[in-house]
Amino acid sequence: MRKYSGFFLTLIVLVAIVSAFFAYPKGFGAKNIPWRLGLDLVGGSHLVYEVDLSGVTSGDRDSVLNGLRDVIERRVNLFGVSEPQVNISKSGEKSELIVELAGIKDVSQAIKEIGTTPMLDFREVEGEGTSTQFIRTNLTGRYISGAELTFDPNTNAPQVSMTFNEEGGKIFEEMTGANVGKTIAIFLDDQLIEAPVVQQKISGGKAQITGRFTVESARLLVERFNAGALPAPISLVNQQTVSPALGGNFLNKAIFAGLVGTLLIILFMLIYYRGLGFFAAAALLIYIAITLGIFKLIGVTMSLAGLAGFIITIGMAVDANILVFERIKEELKKGLSKAAAVHEGFRHAWPSIKDSNTSTIITAVILYFLTTSFVKGFALTLLIGVAVSMFSAITTTRLLLQVFVENRKPKQTNA
Repeated sequence: MRKYSGFFLTLIVLVAIVSAFFAYPKGFGAKNIPWRLGLDLVGGSHLVYEVDLSGVTSGDRDSVLNGLRDVIERRVNLFGVSEPQVNISKSGEKSELIVELAGIKDVSQAIKEIGTTPMLDFREVEGEGTSTQFIRTNLTGRYISGAELTFDPNTNAPQVSMTFNEEGGKIFEEMTGANVGKTIAIFLDDQLIEAPVVQQKISGGKAQITGRFTVESARLLVERFNAGALPAPISLVNQQTVSPALGGNFLNKAIFAGLVGTLLIILFMLIYYRGLGFFAAAALLIYIAITLGIFKLIGVTMSLAGLAGFIITIGMAVDANILVFERIKEELKKGLSKAAAVHEGFRHAWPSIKDSNTSTIITAVILYFLTTSFVKGFALTLLIGVAVSMFSAITTTRLLLQVFVENRKPKQTNA
């Protein structure tokens, strides 16, 4: 391994240089793979929708909420939002959907489209005349797998043809079979649009809505069904807007804070460890370049919380070097050569570095999978940063020391 230390070090430095150019906002790849910035950095809107689950049984509520989240994610993706965030929040019997639209220009249009996504449901009918009762069923728009605009072959009137998924097709077949000769009412956004009489049990998972559509209204309904019909009604209860100018100000301050913090860390290492501090500073700059390149390559959405997680890992990367350097100093005091002290320093420091970083990785994984929104962004950058910092401390710093310390021949002295 020591024989090829120079080669591997050169390779890592080249990767760091490429990563630095790739991560730079105006570097190569900037047009095709731009940075993904969060709502708090690029501006946009934070929307909170309350979900009405009164018509959903308790056993189906989690399924409905997950389906609702998926539907809204598909819809907001149609608005050109670079990285929409849609999360579920529960508090007792109250359920909310939190939608973050970063960088969207027409927020009012997005709110309108989300709010008017069709809520379709089929209801059984009891009674007649003024005493008619409409009984909700489990068959809603959540079971629609596709829709298309068609025309009645007799009247040429526009209609919407729907195809249910497998589960919805079974429910529709059972419902029509149990209501032969009776009426099934079709409601769209709680408005009765059609009440056909079932002539026979309908198999195959297909249905048509005629109603009183124009071609344009039928086409719009088809587009919304194909994007996803809401499985439960929602209502906007809160909206907060972050202007792009304010977001840019946050970003500039965060970058400035990161630069100042990094420079202070480098200065401390140079003053306290002198020669060894130079290697720590070089390894730290390589770590920062490679980590930022990874963030951009895999499409991490950078928010203020994400930047905070990354800045924390810079300190942790240096912390690993401190453990190694302190151990090297102890080995030098014992009278070992520089090469032997470096070898022993890494060997004895590794268990502490491994244990501390492993515990942080476990914490970051738990935060990522059990939290939402900005905490999840913090956990992701922390997780990636810690993993790369372990590589930087053990591999990059060690290669630097092997090339410039271990492999240096002692000076010859004349007798």
